[in-house]
Amino acid sequence: MIRETAYSEIEIANMVTEIHSHECAYVTEYGKFKLRSYQFPLAFIFAIEEINRNTHILPNTSLGFELYNVENNLRDIMQQGFFCLTGMGINIPNYTCRRKNKAAALLTGTEWETSVQVGRLLNLYKYPQITFGPFDTMLSDRVQFSSLYQTAQKDMSLSRGIVILMVHFNWTWVGLVLTDDHNGAEILSQLRREMDRNRVCVAFVEMILDSQVYLYLETRSIHRNIQKSSANVVFLHDVTHYLYYLILYIQIHSITWKVWIIKTQWDITNGSPYFIFDPFHGSFIFAQHHAEISGFRKFIQTYRPSKYPEDYILALLWNIYFNCSFSGPDCKILDNCLPNASLEMLPGNALEMEMTEESYNVYNSVYAVAHSLHEMTLKQVQIHPHENGEEIIYPWELHPYLKNIHYKNGAGKLMVLDSQKKLETEYDILNIWNFPDGLRQKMKVGTFSPKAPQGQELILSDHMLQWATGFAELPRSVCSESCVPGFRKSPQEGKPVCCYDCTPCPDNEISNETDMDHCVKCPESHYANTEQNHCLQKAVTFLAYEDRLGKALTYLALGFSSLTAGVLGVFVKYHHTPIVKANNQALSYILLITLIFCFLCPLLFIGHPNTATCILQQSTFAVLFTLALSSVLAKTVTVVLAFKITFPGRLIRWIMISRATNLIIPVCTLIQLMLCGIWLSTSPPFLDSDAYSEHGYIIIICNKGSTIAFHSVLAYLCCMALGSYTVAYLSRNLPDTFNEAKFITFSMLVFFSVWVTFLPVYHSTKGKLMVAMEVFSILASSAGLLGCIFLPKCYIILFRPHRNVLLHVRNKAN
Repeated sequence: MIRETAYSEIEIANMVTEIHSHECAYVTEYGKFKLRSYQFPLAFIFAIEEINRNTHILPNTSLGFELYNVENNLRDIMQQGFFCLTGMGINIPNYTCRRKNKAAALLTGTEWETSVQVGRLLNLYKYPQITFGPFDTMLSDRVQFSSLYQTAQKDMSLSRGIVILMVHFNWTWVGLVLTDDHNGAEILSQLRREMDRNRVCVAFVEMILDSQVYLYLETRSIHRNIQKSSANVVFLHDVTHYLYYLILYIQIHSITWKVWIIKTQWDITNGSPYFIFDPFHGSFIFAQHHAEISGFRKFIQTYRPSKYPEDYILALLWNIYFNCSFSGPDCKILDNCLPNASLEMLPGNALEMEMTEESYNVYNSVYAVAHSLHEMTLKQVQIHPHENGEEIIYPWELHPYLKNIHYKNGAGKLMVLDSQKKLETEYDILNIWNFPDGLRQKMKVGTFSPKAPQGQELILSDHMLQWATGFAELPRSVCSESCVPGFRKSPQEGKPVCCYDCTPCPDNEISNETDMDHCVKCPESHYANTEQNHCLQKAVTFLAYEDRLGKALTYLALGFSSLTAGVLGVFVKYHHTPIVKANNQALSYILLITLIFCFLCPLLFIGHPNTATCILQQSTFAVLFTLALSSVLAKTVTVVLAFKITFPGRLIRWIMISRATNLIIPVCTLIQLMLCGIWLSTSPPFLDSDAYSEHGYIIIICNKGSTIAFHSVLAYLCCMALGSYTVAYLSRNLPDTFNEAKFITFSMLVFFSVWVTFLPVYHSTKGKLMVAMEVFSILASSAGLLGCIFLPKCYIILFRPHRNVLLHVRNKAN
């Protein structure tokens, strides 16, 4: 039993063709003939003849067959079903007027509605039914259809194959057109699951109702929505009778071209009108892979009216295309035929010469029945080995054999009818080429094998592809344009993940591929280029002598140390003068020598750091400045003791004579040494790198280690400076010609101001500027001590020598 709903320019229905031979069994095919479905009965007859020639299947037995033609309506389906059961033109349930034997099984297809309607009738009689249409989960329900078997393989991996094809071409914005039935709902669920897994989004879903009433309006609405959508790729599933009207409408009215992905047993390449601009040119078809059946092409080439005079369709084709005389009443070809005419010569590829997917299922269905009959016959012979009479076969006896049958068809492929044992099928990917004059061809351009290793399931010959009209190159089907390297995808609120905005990567992050979801942070040793699509190696840098800043600070340090050495030389040369002798000459020498080293101390901060220099930087700085400040404090205390105490006692007299104030220097220095010792023993400075302060550079710096210890050292120095400032301030107005109190007050004020300002500025800078800031503070505070205490004295010594004599001092004192 065959049912086919293809549109064709030729349509013949309600006719019966019978061929009888030595028949102890029949295989019946039930269908509505149209030109493109004409291959179904051809495959049916080819299988029957091949089996009858095979001595290993049903020996001494010939298969006969009957063909039924069905209109596309429920009444005709049921009527022809009764005809098949009763063998009469009158529908009488539970009554038969057939020959001796009934047909052993009934083949139905290709739409599931036909198999369902006939199956409910045949199920009452336990009549074997084999459908050669696409596999349907509803028909595999053994409760409703216990007598029905399906030949087609399951489309278990179809959704995955289609989505992998979309991913292969980077199509992430796809429309879906499906039938509004259980098949459409099932494929929609599978597609959504696979598309979500591969981040492919559904642009629209159009479900076509199985309704003739609303067909035209619905077709217009669906076509309008397809044309308006920005999706350039549309998946079309299961082209049934109603979807075919949409195809015709698309062919007539399409303005915006689309790439169609089609899974169908219905062939759109034949039997449809020809248009100069074919909307389906460049589309893809997923067809279940099947082996080539040898001899089938030759069978079609030699299938002529002279050999099969009872085939009225064949006679009609010869009359139309080859100008043969035709007898209408008995559907016979008379004469005047084109010599050597064959079905291969039909114009416009009206009939495919290679076996189609549905015809392959018809072929396998016939073989399934034949093998089952063969097994049943052998079983009967084993049970009744001595009976010579012809055994009567009842159709329901065939079920155990059909259910468990497994056989090899003419191509050597293993076939089973049990839906639980069916294997995953492979798919051929066909590309529709529309040649001139509407000669559409389906070219195999690839395969999809679900059993292949991951990443190798899809094999596609991209160079063979023809793209849809309007696309000169690979079509794009995306909701949003790709984000170029340097940008990341930012989802749009309330829209699918395929719709997004492109946002620049944050600082020091890159995206080196298109459509990246997240930017990647560069490692510490690298930095992002200006386009933020590549990480570049950072250059190692430090406060070097070659840098301008490093050179300037080096020259300042050497210059000030030289100046201090010059001041020391002046003091040594004029050591006999009153201004040098005043305020403890030895302390002045100690302070000047200390200042020379203070000015040289910044050289430890310049150049490539190492562990030794990192430790020496802070400890040397702390000890030298402690020595300098303690010397100033000692000088200040000496002045106070000398002029503030009117009646000195023994203790003060002893302090003044023994110069005990000089003990301030070792005591204060010892305290600082203890602080530095604790610092170095607990958390000493170490070599470190700063990869973030300066773009494109890794700065080699000395880490202070313990920040508490560092700030404690600074706090101790500031306390000493504050103490010296306080004592000097109290003695600023003492009646001494060479009184240093005023100068010490200013020097401590400068020192204190420099280091108090240093802390916030130091913590607000980064990298080399931090080091330069500390160096500058050392130089500034040292220069403050030198300038405020010693430069006024040098001015008098060198430029006002008349004021540096004892007589001038006495006169001024009086």
